[in-house]
Amino acid sequence: MLIYTRKQRHTGTRVYRRLLEMYGEEFSVSLRTVQYYVAKKKQEMYQDGEGYLPLEHSPGEAQADFGSFTYQDEKGVEQEGFFLTLSFPYSNASYAQVVPGQNQECLLQGLKQIFEYIGGVPKRIWFDNLSAAVTSIHRNGKRTLTELFQKFALHYNFQYEFCNPNSGHEKGHVENKVGYIRRNFFVPVPVIPDIEEYNRTLLYRCDQDMDRTHYRKGKSIQEWFEEDKKAFGRLPKTSFDVYRLERAKADKYGKVRYAKNLYSTSPEFAQKEVWLKITYNRVIVLNDEYDIVIEHPRLYGEGLESMKWIPYLELMARRPRSLQNLAFYKELPDPWKEYLAYTTEKKKAIRLLAQMLKQEEDLSTATEALTQTLQNGCHDPDSILTTWYRLTGQIPEPVEISVPSELSQKVVFEVNLERYDKLLGGISR
Repeated sequence: MLIYTRKQRHTGTRVYRRLLEMYGEEFSVSLRTVQYYVAKKKQEMYQDGEGYLPLEHSPGEAQADFGSFTYQDEKGVEQEGFFLTLSFPYSNASYAQVVPGQNQECLLQGLKQIFEYIGGVPKRIWFDNLSAAVTSIHRNGKRTLTELFQKFALHYNFQYEFCNPNSGHEKGHVENKVGYIRRNFFVPVPVIPDIEEYNRTLLYRCDQDMDRTHYRKGKSIQEWFEEDKKAFGRLPKTSFDVYRLERAKADKYGKVRYAKNLYSTSPEFAQKEVWLKITYNRVIVLNDEYDIVIEHPRLYGEGLESMKWIPYLELMARRPRSLQNLAFYKELPDPWKEYLAYTTEKKKAIRLLAQMLKQEEDLSTATEALTQTLQNGCHDPDSILTTWYRLTGQIPEPVEISVPSELSQKVVFEVNLERYDKLLGGISR
C-alpha cells in the first residue's frame, strides 16, 4: 500500500482528471460533484468516530512546539529556519523565538529567553513527544527524558506534560499559534542578518499582537494575559546555562567530528581527546582542565567544516614553506598573500598574523595596517605591528614636536678627576 504525504494526497480535482483519463467521454460527472464526493469520503475515512472534548485551561498553563519557515540571511540567500512557540491557551497569548534547529539546546534556549522576557515561568507546560525532551516512551506510558531537559525543568520549577503519541490535538492551541505566527510574522519572507537582534524585536511584536480582543472572552488578550502572569512561578535568581558536555577524539589534523560536521581544535590535540561544550549556537573546544582551546559557530547541516587557524599558526611559522599550499593562505586578503610571498621574515610575519587574528577574524584592520606601512616605505613585521597598534587604539597617535634649530642656553660640563684620585689611594696629578 502506498502512503502519501499530506502534500501528495489526491485532491478532488486530481481524482476528476484521472477519471477523465481512464474513461474519456464515457465519464459525464461534473468536477464539483467529484470534489464533493472526495471531501465526504475523506471525512469518513479519517475521522476516528469519537470526536474531541472541549478543554478548559487554567491561568498560568502553556503549550510549546516548533514551527518551520523560510528567511533570507545577510547575503540574501534563502534558508530554512525554525521558531519555537510558547502559547497560553487561557489568554490566547503567545511568544516566539527563532532558533537554528529543533534540538534540545534550541528548545531550552528559546524557553529561557521567553521566561526572562515575560518575567516568570508557566506553572505547567505541555509538549509533544519531541526528541529534544523525550528519548523513549515505554509501554506503560512512562517516558525517559533527556538529562538536560530534566535539569532545566527543575531549575525553573515547572511541571511538564506530554501528549499521547500521535495526538497533537491535545495541544491544539499551540499548533494553531504556530500557523498564526508563520502567516503574520514571517510574511513576506524576512531578512535576518542577526538572529539574536531579530529575536528581541520578535518578542516586542508578540507584545503588540496582544492588543486585540479575545475571540471568545470579550476583553483584550493583554488583559487576560495579566491573569496568566499572576499564576506564573518566579524566575530563579540565577539563569540556567543551556549547554551539554561531550567527549570527542581529534584526528591526526586536530579536527573533531560532532553531528556529522568537523571542527578544528589545535595541532597539540591530534589523536587526543577533548571536551566539547555544546550550546544552541556555539561549539566550544575545552582541554582536560576545561580551559577554552577555541570556539566555533555551531554548524547545522551535514558535511560542513569550521576551521579556526589561530592554534595552527605557530606550526605554520615553523614550516613556512608549506604556507602557500594551505587553505589558510588562500583565504587571506590579497595584500597579505603578496607580502607573505616576498618577505624574507616569513616566520615573524606569520606570528604577527596570529597576534592580530586573536583580536579580529576578518583581518580588515590588519590589512589596512599592512597597506599603510608599505606605503610609508617600511616592510618589516615590527613596523606593521606598530601601525596596527595605532589603528586599533592600543597606543597613542604620534604627535609632531617642533625642536628649535639652536638651543637657547649652552650647557658646559667641566671634568673634575679629584674624586677618582681619592678612590685610587690619593694619587695626585
